[in-house]
Amino acid sequence: MNLPIIVAVSVTLLLLVAGGLTTNVGLWYRQLNKPPWNPPDWAFGPAWTLILSLAAWAGVLAWSHATDASEYWRIIGLFTANVALHALWSPLFFNLQRPDWALIEVPFLWASILALILGLAPLSPMAGLLLAPYLLWVSFAAFLNFTIVRLNPRVRSGDRKPA
Repeated sequence: MNLPIIVAVSVTLLLLVAGGLTTNVGLWYRQLNKPPWNPPDWAFGPAWTLILSLAAWAGVLAWSHATDASEYWRIIGLFTANVALHALWSPLFFNLQRPDWALIEVPFLWASILALILGLAPLSPMAGLLLAPYLLWVSFAAFLNFTIVRLNPRVRSGDRKPA
C-alpha cells in the first residue's frame, strides 16, 4: 500500500471515529421535532462511511494524477479545509446542542466540498464525480438541519429544551 492510500484511509477512519464520538443521539436529540422524512438514526453511519470512502478515493485519484508541488499542495489544502469544516458540524449540533449554529456552519462545509470538486476535477474527472454524493448528502443534511431549526424555535433561541 502506498502513502497516499494510507493517508486517505487513516483520515477517513479518523473522521468516522470522531463523527461517531461527537454524535450524541441522546434524549435531547430524540425529543427534537423532526420532519417525517428524517432518515432513521442507523442510516447515517453507513451513509457517511460510503461518502467519506468515496472522498478518500477521489483524493487518491487526484494525487496520482498530480504532476507538480503546486498541485499536491492544492489537494492537501482543499482536503485540510474540508476535514476541519466536516469535523465541526457534529459538535455544534449534538455536543453544544445548537442546530442553529450548525446551520450557520453548513454553507462553509458545502463550499469546501464544491471547492474540492472544482479543484480535483481538472486532475481527475473521476475524482470530481466521486465527490458528488458528498455534495448531495450535505445539501440534503443542510435542508434537514434547516427544518429541525424551524421546527424547534426554543432550541434556535439557545434554550436547550426542544419545543
